[in-house]
Amino acid sequence: HVQLVESGGGSVQTGGSLRLSCATSLNPDSRYCLGWIRQVPGKEREGVAAIDRDGRSTYADSVKGRFAISQDNAKNTLYLQMNSLKPEDTAMYYCAAEEGGGCYLPFRASDFSNWGQGTQVTVS
Repeated sequence: HVQLVESGGGSVQTGGSLRLSCATSLNPDSRYCLGWIRQVPGKEREGVAAIDRDGRSTYADSVKGRFAISQDNAKNTLYLQMNSLKPEDTAMYYCAAEEGGGCYLPFRASDFSNWGQGTQVTVS
């Protein structure tokens, strides 16, 4: 079981920026996929971005060019830099992890079996 703890959410105006962080208990030497998933009440979970151990990343079309996923293996931390935020980016953002392989392309929320508690992002 992988422990994941998100931080960095909050409220921001349209066009603003936020950076989400996720502390993980992953072994950085193992194969894995780390992702950011978001969910709005009443809607399905949406995969936002994912990255594997080797740094290969993938993004949902809705965030390409605005969001950037990265990781600091020395700190066992995953990041999501969110720029040019829009009201439609408002959601609960979850950090998720799956060990034993890389990321599927395209990736889906159902690919992950380990989840954090979530952090709220509100854009107005």
